[in-house]
Parts: sequence; structure tokens; C-alpha cells
Amino acid sequence: MTQDMMPVSLNDPMTFVCGPGNVCFNDCCRDLNQVLTPYDVLRLKNHLHMPSRMFLQTYTTRHSGPASGLPVATFRFNPSAGYACPFVRDTGCFVYPDRPASCRLYPLARAISRSRETGEIQEYYAVIQEDHCKGFEDRNPQTVGQWLAGQEVEPYNRNNDKLMELIHLKNRILPGPLTPDQSNAVFLALYDLDEFRHRIFSQDLLGGVPVSRQRMQNIGTKDEALLDLGVKWVRYQLFGMDMNDS
Repeated sequence: MTQDMMPVSLNDPMTFVCGPGNVCFNDCCRDLNQVLTPYDVLRLKNHLHMPSRMFLQTYTTRHSGPASGLPVATFRFNPSAGYACPFVRDTGCFVYPDRPASCRLYPLARAISRSRETGEIQEYYAVIQEDHCKGFEDRNPQTVGQWLAGQEVEPYNRNNDKLMELIHLKNRILPGPLTPDQSNAVFLALYDLDEFRHRIFSQDLLGGVPVSRQRMQNIGTKDEALLDLGVKWVRYQLFGMDMNDS
């Protein structure tokens, strides 16, 4: 399989269509080694109405990121099924409304950088063209920006950018592997959100760290607010950073 990448801007044309009419339909959902971000897990476990721990035990395998040393989750695949995504069916994706960010972005790849002067995040996109994908043979006049809007990537990008900044901090301040206790704490706060919430309210996991009443109310009912707190708690645990920092 060959793969080419071509940089694009948001105003460039995006001539790509994916659907049951494509001869390659579902091919990109097989032979995978797919890393899931914490926000991917959040959306998927809620779609399936499963507690986070049950979802992680049923569908994922835990690894240590080779570059960051942080724990990551990947889909648990069945070799006899061609390493297919556990949610792909002949009719398509079973969890399509809450599919992972990498599925939404495909055939685009995304990278970011943050300005030291302004703090503004700059996005960079490239089109991935693989031999098996025939979606480019169709014509659907739209721009890259319009196509991204249709994929509803904004909440994924917003939450995944927080993870990318955490990885950057880890590599800069604390390079190398984590201790088992550190790794378990990070995995709890970022991936096992329902258990993280339980321990906050039943075991005082925050241990006296000042958190506003409004934030405590939000994390009791809003998973995205809980994930945001989880990122800040990890920064506090690993680097001693203020949990109230932006």
C-alpha cells in the first residue's frame, strides 16, 4: 500500500466522497492500528451507554506512547476479522455519530502549533491519498473548510489539542517513562472518566486542591468539563502546575 500526503489550506477544493456507493466502502476500517484519544473514548462510551471502565476493558488495549511515555488506548482488534474496527458493519459504522477524530478527518491529517507571542493555535492540514481509497474519483464541489464543518470536528480538535499540549509539556519537562503509579493516575484522569468522577466525589481524590464550586458542579454532570479537569489534574500531578491555569 502506498501513501502520499499533499498539504492543503481551508480554502482549497475538497473533491472527496465516502459512502456505501464507493467500491472501497469500509476498506479503511480494516487492517488498523488505531489510537483513541480521551475525547474519542468519552464520545464512544456515551454512545454505547457504557461506563468508561467497561468500555475500556471490552474494546481497548492499553499501551505506553513510544514518544511521550503517557498511557494510550487503542482498539482491541480480532486478527480473524482482518483487524477490523469493532464497530464496522457491512452497512457502515455502527457508532458513526460519535466516531473517533481520525475517522472524521480521513482523508485529512492535521497538525498544530501554538504561537509563543499570542498563544494562538495554527492548524495545518494535508490530504492522505492511499491506493485503496477511491473516494477521490467522485466530484463534490466544496472547500476543505466546508468539508471539515460537515464532519463536525470542532469539539474533537478542541479537546485533542489539550492532549497534544500535555504531550508537549511531558516531553519538555519530564521526558522518559512514567512510574506505574503515575501512569495509572494519568489513565484514570484522561480515559476512565466515570471512575475518575466517582473517586473525586467519594474519595476526595483532588485532595484539597482548590476547585471552584461551579467547576465541581460542572464535572458532576458534564463529561467534557470532567475531561478538562482531568488534563489539569494530570498537569498538577506530573508538573506541579496550577489547576486553575488555562
